[in-house]
Amino acid sequence: MEKNDKGLSAWQLTMMALGTVIGGSFFLGSAVAIQAAGPAILISYLLAGALVYVILFALSEMTVADPAPGSFRTFAQKAYGPGLGFVVGWVYWSGMVLAMSSEAAAVSIILQKWFPALSVPLLGAGVIVSVTFLNLLGADKLSKLESGLAAVKLLAIVGFVVVGAALISGVFTGTERVGAGALLTEPWFPRGIAGIAGSMLIVMFAYAGFEIIGLAASETANPAETVPKAISYTIAGLAGLYIAAVLILLPLIPTAALSTAESPLVLALDQWNLGWAGTVMNIVLVTAILSTMLAAMFGLGRMIRSLAEEGHAPDWVKDTGDIPRKGILFSGAAMLAALGMGFFLPEQVYLFLVSSGGFSLLFAYVVILASHYKFRKEHGCSPDGKCQLPGYPYTSWLALASCLLIIASMPLVAGQGAGLAAGMGLVLLFSAIYTGQKLYQKRAAAAPGTASRQLQFETAEELTPDQAKINRQQNKENDE
Repeated sequence: MEKNDKGLSAWQLTMMALGTVIGGSFFLGSAVAIQAAGPAILISYLLAGALVYVILFALSEMTVADPAPGSFRTFAQKAYGPGLGFVVGWVYWSGMVLAMSSEAAAVSIILQKWFPALSVPLLGAGVIVSVTFLNLLGADKLSKLESGLAAVKLLAIVGFVVVGAALISGVFTGTERVGAGALLTEPWFPRGIAGIAGSMLIVMFAYAGFEIIGLAASETANPAETVPKAISYTIAGLAGLYIAAVLILLPLIPTAALSTAESPLVLALDQWNLGWAGTVMNIVLVTAILSTMLAAMFGLGRMIRSLAEEGHAPDWVKDTGDIPRKGILFSGAAMLAALGMGFFLPEQVYLFLVSSGGFSLLFAYVVILASHYKFRKEHGCSPDGKCQLPGYPYTSWLALASCLLIIASMPLVAGQGAGLAAGMGLVLLFSAIYTGQKLYQKRAAAAPGTASRQLQFETAEELTPDQAKINRQQNKENDE
């Protein structure tokens, strides 16, 4: 979406966020969360919405005050040093790669029903390749495609709510009135607080991608007024759509009948002999996942470019053009590798990928909150004097503690323990890489002749031929 002369409006920002967020993590992954929490999943979506509200305001407040490239990675680096900037940038990139691999796995499961001769890994690889090359077309062409796909999935959720409400109320002729249906026999809190806590990772992952509002804040004419409105609209829209869909879903099908192999929305419609609606919903699910993957790949390429510009990524992924082609191709290749590794665990491949990706995203959110806390402590409000985050610092502490609690609760759901281990492994891996890199640079700088040679290189253009000859002789003596 291009910015007009007056800048992006609150409604435009909202539509961008809604289009980016809603993907397979809701249409397919919500089955895991509902099974973990039962009907109490409604509480999980409300709590996650409140948490996202705080994180969004924290990110946008920093972005309005300092619209720096790299967004939260840059803010973390300014607040706590280049080490954290390196780690959070790579962990976030890795998490999004894993997350989009899970989306590719999800869409390939659906596509295999239409193309049974093709394997799930082959279909998933085809989706990733297609998304990668579509991103090479550029932002203008991509934004038009993304807008159309986003509109389809938003209308699909509304359509499910309307059809489901008609079933529950008995409007459809030839079908019995569902009424409270499965809720009559379902325990409302089957696993108590542990079930709600265990569901929060998947629920938070359903909101993932909302940070696009913070990234786009600098594109508005009046960020201090536009961004808060966009945040309120986005959270109200997301929470409203999610809660309405789940509220309609629960009476239609028992939670025990849900499976990650098929969308809960489709299963619920099939349960009441509305196979045609289930087919339509599957088509919508494919468009929703493709929409999310396209938007995510857009961000992945730019995160890699940001890391490369800071010297945190190899030189061969640097790209100065409008389209970060090298970063996009590198991210696509990594996504294919993640999808392939994920299929070593075929029974829980989706849950493993989504939970390990979810951990990385939560880690990024922890860093956003911690960076914002230090930012406000050192600089106060944004330059225009308007503090966007209400209740600071108490809301910051509560949100930070909530994110850490969600991470700690991951083992409460079967399959998420491996995702937690993988996520922690990523943090340790990139921390070790950064530490090793700094030690290597320190030792190289301390090597005989290194400092003088470096100085001579830096001033070579200013030296006369005789001076250059003297320096070369000194280098030779130092080496001997």
